[in-house]
Amino acid sequence: MDVQTLAGSPRNERGGGQVSRLLLTAGQFGSCQLSVTWVECQPGSQQALHAHPAHEQVYVIVQGRGQMLVGAEACEVGRGAQVFVPPATPRAIRTIGGQRLVYVSATSPPFEAAVTGQRWEIPQVTS
Repeated sequence: MDVQTLAGSPRNERGGGQVSRLLLTAGQFGSCQLSVTWVECQPGSQQALHAHPAHEQVYVIVQGRGQMLVGAEACEVGRGAQVFVPPATPRAIRTIGGQRLVYVSATSPPFEAAVTGQRWEIPQVTS
């Protein structure tokens, strides 16, 4: 059994009050088809609108409330909601309300992640 903790996961500080922790990436624990992140978003923060040309993705809301934008659709989401995003579809999430938003994101196939010590970055994201 392989276990990854938040404390032991590389961080990506996106700016604007969002921190993403890379829980699983290609090659880790023998994984071939999945990337998983845990993302904490401060009140008022917003993820940049972006798309992953060949990757499908799900967002699972763990805490707080947000407004999810997928393509031309927008929807309020809260704890326990899951949002599926098809490949090449623009997406973003914005925190609403006065508390932080926490979600888990799973992406397949896995995105490329450049890990350096306790930091990680996505080399190129299409916007």
